[in-house]
Amino acid sequence: MAVFWLVAFVAVVSTALAVLVSVWWWLPAGVFLALTGLGLWDLVQRTHSVLRNYPVVGHLRFLLEQIRPELQQYFIERNYDGRPYDRDTRDIVYERAKGTAAEEPFGTELDLYAEGQEFLVHSMAPVPAPETPPTVRVGGPDCTRPYDMALLNVSAMSFGSLSAHAIEALNAGAARGGFAHDTGEGGISDYHRRPGGDLVWEIGTGYFGCRTDEGGFDAGEFAEKAAYDQVKCVSLKISQGAKPGIGGVLPGRKVTAEIARVRDVPEGLTVISPPYHQVFHTPRELIRFTARMRELAGGKPAGFKLCVGSRSQFLAVCKAMLDEGTAPDFILVDGAEGGTGAAPLEFCDTVGMPLTDGLVTVHNALVGAGLRDRIRIGAAGKIATGADIVKRLAEGADYTNAARAMMFAVGCIQAQRCHTNHCPVGVATQDPRRVRGLDVAVKSERVYRYQQATVRSAMTIMAAMGVREPHELQPGHLRRRTAPAVLQSGDQLYNWLRPGELLADPPQAWAADWAAADPDRF
Repeated sequence: MAVFWLVAFVAVVSTALAVLVSVWWWLPAGVFLALTGLGLWDLVQRTHSVLRNYPVVGHLRFLLEQIRPELQQYFIERNYDGRPYDRDTRDIVYERAKGTAAEEPFGTELDLYAEGQEFLVHSMAPVPAPETPPTVRVGGPDCTRPYDMALLNVSAMSFGSLSAHAIEALNAGAARGGFAHDTGEGGISDYHRRPGGDLVWEIGTGYFGCRTDEGGFDAGEFAEKAAYDQVKCVSLKISQGAKPGIGGVLPGRKVTAEIARVRDVPEGLTVISPPYHQVFHTPRELIRFTARMRELAGGKPAGFKLCVGSRSQFLAVCKAMLDEGTAPDFILVDGAEGGTGAAPLEFCDTVGMPLTDGLVTVHNALVGAGLRDRIRIGAAGKIATGADIVKRLAEGADYTNAARAMMFAVGCIQAQRCHTNHCPVGVATQDPRRVRGLDVAVKSERVYRYQQATVRSAMTIMAAMGVREPHELQPGHLRRRTAPAVLQSGDQLYNWLRPGELLADPPQAWAADWAAADPDRF
């Protein structure tokens, strides 16, 4: 903004000199008057947040992209851990959000013979894609108010980490498209509620929004807010993909009076989410608390989110479900490759299971324990395209959530300024001057368009595979190159369990973990 005011000042001075001193001053005056006019247009247009916040100088970003796209990739749009995000995937999200997606000529640029490369198996007898995307009924036998979940939803991102305009745009997009918006652990704000989109209320270790003065869980406040009609499900966050096993931090400079009210914390002080919960200490207590959440929520679906670590610990949770005679309505598996917030690099790179391994572990464990038919599984972790959705459904998920891609849709350019409160496009900041640049009406439309186009893409891919319904997808629909001349089917890559197999005769690969699993300790 300072550059714009400088340009305007020079324009005024040079114009005065042209009138009072010499006509030759009209040359620079014309240039700076044109730049001033451009800056004024930047300030009033609503499409580009960068230009609204950085009139005139913001055009350099688009100039870089036109001249050398790789410069924009390197200098402006890097991943949060310093590694480039897949450019093709990012561009797909941008194009779908803007409604400009187009087919590409000359085929793929991928090395299809590289080890680890995966592809989906199409059919010689494709079927028509459904006109209406299917949904997934979430709610087990103990749930009295089930919810129909879309195949792609907004993953957990808190108010406080994201700006008011970003939250409102995400929820408005969800309201229009009929998909769910996970609140993240930062509580339910007015910006979650104003557009009317469906909410999955996530409770973390800080119990924000249902927190006692001592930092514990407030059952009364939880029940009051869970009764909101917009809240369709309640979720307990055990861990998140980017940094499993540690808590989160919201810098004090981002804790405004409004955020403090929403989170039940002091204004202006850094807010720390502990790495552990107070409401449970054993697998059995976790299952009991999940059941209590469902009861306090009036019978709405209740579940939990985790990044999988120890297989035996998750099997201990399965044993607790069997012993207690109840189970969560859903489990959201977060992959270690996911995460839209800042996290220590060591955690990003070395802690937690990647989504494929975690998803297969949870799905197999529930099948083997005879619990899979009553629990829905969500998957989150760099879900961005229709192919990502289909792949995760084939690996055992019932639905998917996206965070990073939704941030792209709402305007994020991955400037990596989230923790500084200086996000240039008003997505991850509480600075009102920067938040102003994000126009809710425009960005909510992009969120809606991105979600609709991506689910439609997933349906088209499934139809090409000869699959009419998501539940028909199986691991065998996926192929992975494990060596230059070796392709393996998804049903060969993992030891897929049969229903109840762990209860009857655990296979050797699972026997030791099943024996070690204790419902009364982690």
